Amino acid sequence: MTTLDETPRTHFAASTFAPQPAEERGVARDEVRLLVGTPDGIDHVRFRDLPDHLHPGDVLVVNTSATVNGEVDATVDGGPVVLHVAHHLEDGDRVVELRTAPDAARAVLDAAVGTVVVVGDVRLVLREPWPGAPSSPTGQGNRLWRASVRGDLDRQLDWNGRPIAYGYLDHRYPLSAYQTVFGTRPGSAEMASAGRPFTHALVTHLVTAGIHFAPVTLHTGVSSQEAGEAPGPEWFEVPPTSARVINGARESGGRVIAVGTTATRAVESTVRGRHVVAGRGWTDRVITPGDPPHVVDGLITGWHDPMASHLLLVEAVAGRGLTQAAYDAAVAEGYLWHEFGDSALLLRR
Repeated sequence: MTTLDETPRTHFAASTFAPQPAEERGVARDEVRLLVGTPDGIDHVRFRDLPDHLHPGDVLVVNTSATVNGEVDATVDGGPVVLHVAHHLEDGDRVVELRTAPDAARAVLDAAVGTVVVVGDVRLVLREPWPGAPSSPTGQGNRLWRASVRGDLDRQLDWNGRPIAYGYLDHRYPLSAYQTVFGTRPGSAEMASAGRPFTHALVTHLVTAGIHFAPVTLHTGVSSQEAGEAPGPEWFEVPPTSARVINGARESGGRVIAVGTTATRAVESTVRGRHVVAGRGWTDRVITPGDPPHVVDGLITGWHDPMASHLLLVEAVAGRGLTQAAYDAAVAEGYLWHEFGDSALLLRR
């Protein structure tokens, strides 16, 4: 298990989880609330007001990864479990997590090497902890596994799978609810949710206002890390055209604003000196206040739980003081948390 040497320093009371997509609440995607936080203060607007808070020449780095069905019912020794499926590895293995049935409320930590997981006509065998040493919140057992696969697991996920979801939702929602307008490359176990409030009309408005877009790809793993657990390796790509757009904006005084922690991780994984270069592969870059970003000046993000590793990345981009002020204001104003919730734009300069 890879653990963080730091823990988030931002402290706040628990807030309200969004129990369903905005559309189910009678709100358009781009009408969710947007907290705009800068060193000059905090504003409360709607997401569709985003162009009013950006400058011509700014760049939005967006993740083109699309969400796939990553959750499916399975059995171990004839007993029910819920299987979360993440990355395709180069040798054909998959990264998986076993969770309790029927609601996937908790990780199953007592599986062992050689455990056979059955999904329809597919057999998976747990080979070793992934990405390295065993992990669990108590130091006993293991949460994520590298598993060999016999059979067509992707077909089972297409036929019988569903999007990964957690207990704060009021019921299940279709895969379409977990897609963003930028998602063109299927591969994320969970939605790169910071991009969800964007609509085609809003993107058009931003482009006509002189805002540039730099597409990158990062296929997400499962987001159920335990407290203090660092994010695992994830596959990413930064294409040459996006590297040029980002570098050009920086040279001309524009700001580089990442749409989500995933886009931040991708672009910061290819920084060489003070420039972004094209690159692809697996990244284990973990962005923290102790190892901050080099090119990202701001962040569009949802709201993260206390002790989440994503919160360390937010602090690294925005600074501790602004992050704390933003979270205090979000709690006071009743912002909604998690993938279907409200948003923030945090700019450190």
